[in-house]
Amino acid sequence: MLSDARARKLKPDDKPVLDGTIKGLYLFPAQTPGTGKWILRFVSPKTSKRRDMGLGSYPTISIRDARTKAFEARLKIEDGIDPLEERRAEEDDARKKASIPTFAEAARSVHADLALGFRNAKHANQWINTLEATVFPKLGKRLVNELGPADFAGCLKPIWLEKPETASRIKQRCDAVMEWCAANGFIMASPVRVVDRLLPKQPGKRERVEHQPAMAWRELPKLFRDVLHSGEATQTKLMLELLILTASRSGEVRQMQWEEIDFTSAVWIVPASRMKAKIIHRVPLTPRGIDILERQLQQSATGEGLVFPSRKNTPISDMTLTKFLRDRNVISDTPGRIATAHGFRSSFRDWASENGFPKDVAERALAHTVKNAVEAAYHRTDLLEQRRSMMIAWESYCAPFTI
Repeated sequence: MLSDARARKLKPDDKPVLDGTIKGLYLFPAQTPGTGKWILRFVSPKTSKRRDMGLGSYPTISIRDARTKAFEARLKIEDGIDPLEERRAEEDDARKKASIPTFAEAARSVHADLALGFRNAKHANQWINTLEATVFPKLGKRLVNELGPADFAGCLKPIWLEKPETASRIKQRCDAVMEWCAANGFIMASPVRVVDRLLPKQPGKRERVEHQPAMAWRELPKLFRDVLHSGEATQTKLMLELLILTASRSGEVRQMQWEEIDFTSAVWIVPASRMKAKIIHRVPLTPRGIDILERQLQQSATGEGLVFPSRKNTPISDMTLTKFLRDRNVISDTPGRIATAHGFRSSFRDWASENGFPKDVAERALAHTVKNAVEAAYHRTDLLEQRRSMMIAWESYCAPFTI
């Protein structure tokens, strides 16, 4: 049996000394006399191969402590456990726990990955800004493996009913962060999915949809006569008029390029990159629409670039149209609200329904995607000529005095 007296006499070039009390326990000599390294030799119950397991250095680890460790390891071997594999698993787990991020760190990592896919910097900033404002103050410094459904519910509760759309978006973003954590092995699963169970039921989507204030379609001829065609024909007036006549979104018109206009076919081809649905959209141009574009072309020095440029030759701000409508007190059909540029799309849609135009033709004019997969599969045309007839009728209604 190994004793301290013998262990203290151990020399660097001596052979390993068998302990004699625990099977396979050896003291291997080190470079300094009287020191060594404890090794337990055993046959793995998992692989049936011989393994050497270090138990520490002598004399830091005494003979008694080495025997205790070796005895505990032998008990595990008898139970079919490889103590060396178990130790490595524990070390891996410890390293993984040491690398577990806080919620804020995880959110910023997810945001960095997602930012490349956002349509613009504004949307990318909104994604992280909402978390910084509502979630980071309470959970930002907490490790993600410490967070549960109640923690996220506590952050969302103040806005859950008051701002349901915002709350739902924040919940989705929190879930994306925690799903990323689960995928990276920091947690087992996202706790955000069951947050609804801890919060009151939100109002349905139909109850909480907030439409853009729109001018009643029956008021459009008056707007054209008294505002758009009254006084000097400014670029803002012409741009707003073309927006209404084409039932287009503000950004599509403000960023319109001359290369998109086909005067011969009287078609404006909006590239997929500027469309909400990311699909090329052909817009039939009416006679008045052509007049507006030809007027702009005469004012253009090169006939290239933006159709409606600002003084800095950049797209005109959306606030320009908003200010124009506010300054002229263009009232919408929503009590107390001024009409918005986007709202004229609703005006057009209501007019089309009231005047018997097919739903599909009107929806195509608005570049709305067909949500039903089966129905969408059978749509092989954008109904351009049918839409042209409808848009000419729309122009005749809005501005009969121009014909």
